[in-house]
Amino acid sequence: MTTVEEVTKTYEPVFGLETHVELGTRTKMFCACPTEFGAEPNTQVCPVCLALPGALPVVNAVAIESTIKIGLALNCSIAEWCRFARKNYFYPDMPKNFQISQYDEPLCFDGYLDVEVNGETVRIEIERVHMEEDTGKTMHLGGATGRIHGATSSLVDYNRAGIPLIEIVTKPVAGTGALAPEVAKAYVTELRDVLRGLGVSDVRMEQGSLRCDVNTSLNKPGEEWGTRTEAKNVNSLRSVERAVRSEIIRQAEILDNGGKIKQETRHFHEDTGVTTPGRSKEEATDYRYFPEPDLVPVTPDAAWVEELRKGLPEQPRLRRLRLRDEWGITEHDMQSILNAGAVELIEATIAAGSSAEGARKWWMGELARRANESGVELDAQGVTPAHIAELVQLTDAGKLNDKLARQVLEGVVAGEGTPAEIMTARGLEVVSDTGALLEAVDAAIAANPEVADKIRGGNQGAAGVLIGAVMKTTGGQADAKTVRALVLERLA
Repeated sequence: MTTVEEVTKTYEPVFGLETHVELGTRTKMFCACPTEFGAEPNTQVCPVCLALPGALPVVNAVAIESTIKIGLALNCSIAEWCRFARKNYFYPDMPKNFQISQYDEPLCFDGYLDVEVNGETVRIEIERVHMEEDTGKTMHLGGATGRIHGATSSLVDYNRAGIPLIEIVTKPVAGTGALAPEVAKAYVTELRDVLRGLGVSDVRMEQGSLRCDVNTSLNKPGEEWGTRTEAKNVNSLRSVERAVRSEIIRQAEILDNGGKIKQETRHFHEDTGVTTPGRSKEEATDYRYFPEPDLVPVTPDAAWVEELRKGLPEQPRLRRLRLRDEWGITEHDMQSILNAGAVELIEATIAAGSSAEGARKWWMGELARRANESGVELDAQGVTPAHIAELVQLTDAGKLNDKLARQVLEGVVAGEGTPAEIMTARGLEVVSDTGALLEAVDAAIAANPEVADKIRGGNQGAAGVLIGAVMKTTGGQADAKTVRALVLERLA
């Protein structure tokens, strides 16, 4: 079998996602160390996150608040009482030899998130949202791949140790058939948008602040769910889809040949799109959880939780549907805007006085092109929504045509001022004065007698040649409609 569609004729795929989210708090989960990304190694550490003897953790209140917001946005119940636990296992980048996490008493539980796939709504049930701390980071040197195999030495950076980490665990997702890879991707995409809307994380997958463990299994219809594998630390939306697809096909080949699926973690490889074995998967009992004795239980006040609920932003999916209707665009166009990160920019441009069509044209056209070519983010090009709104208004008023507006935009990017200031300073305003244009029209007719004869003979489509000539003469500043009217009037 080579495709998911072929596999699902025999097997039913089941997947689940464990998504880890680094919160955007100013300090770490259990100490006051800063959380700045990219700092020099081991410059953001203290006795607490290094687990030095006698150091005691204190819970970050902002992290608690952010977690409750996430739980509420995912339609979860919020626990009235919960506590932290010690999850015991050893890694060199985890200085305590245990991770402070939550076990059977998560802060948020039993929620759901609706996603859209091929125009259909799929409900993904959320089992739990719990708090924990991130590990440090190990770097292996001397090898060809950056992995420990073949390395001659390893270094550990503990800056990340203790960063607030939220794990969002779905219940097993069954019944999606051949769409399982697309549904998995849609879920992570929607989840990322929800988290971004809450402002609790920068959700940068390329920096690891949002990463997924992808569980996949196969079973034949009517049989119990099969043994699952877990692809670890999948770091892009595309890779989530590819990881599910790859595991479905790999497991089907093993089962078809009479083999058994081994419960294990697996590494997902971005270059090949396949997984390779990692380690045998531990069960919860292997971690020997027990309540964290150095932290008091978390008991969020019900009134505070309701206050947080009232302050939640509009759900991204509902907002997307509303804006799509208000802007009169297709779902495909809306998705392109989302992918470009232009929703807020377009919304602000419209609020500043632009038409929806004009705002979308400039942000998704010329400015998106510049962003792609320069590698500079769309909102970091020195152009504001107010600039674009003014540019659209000048164009709608007939003071600028498309060519001149692009020249004005160049001036805005260069920091020369507002669109109106640049239009005046560069002398770019459209020339629509009849008297000023007649000389250029007459010159164009004299230079193109054959074209003029065609127009006199009734072929008005040929007027484009003369209009082009006038536009060239005037440096693109002539009003094309006025020029066309003058040409036809002269040759009538």
